[in-house]
Amino acid sequence: MTDTLFSKIIRREIPADIVFEDDRALAFRDINPQAPVHVLVIPKAPIPAIAAAEPSDEGLLGHLLLVAAQVAREQGLGNGYRLVVNNGADAGQTVFHLHIHVLGGRSLQWPPG
Repeated sequence: MTDTLFSKIIRREIPADIVFEDDRALAFRDINPQAPVHVLVIPKAPIPAIAAAEPSDEGLLGHLLLVAAQVAREQGLGNGYRLVVNNGADAGQTVFHLHIHVLGGRSLQWPPG
């Protein structure tokens, strides 16, 4: 995987407003928020997209979802939130490092776009 903006955030080469970190994941506020709360949850392992995940990543992927739920609770999103994973350029993925968008803080419409 090529070096990405998110890799640089993990290494602290680029500042970010970090709201969660452990040995496998990092969560930080999106610099271009699409909702009042917009946090990105990323693995520290270099997985370019969900389609590139391997069966051996199963535990990490589950961990990322649990981190996303924890972040949502800690951000006060008890009335609801949306988790989004874009896969590929046609889906709107712009940083090719797997990430989960945690969006909330307002009523979210369906379908999304």
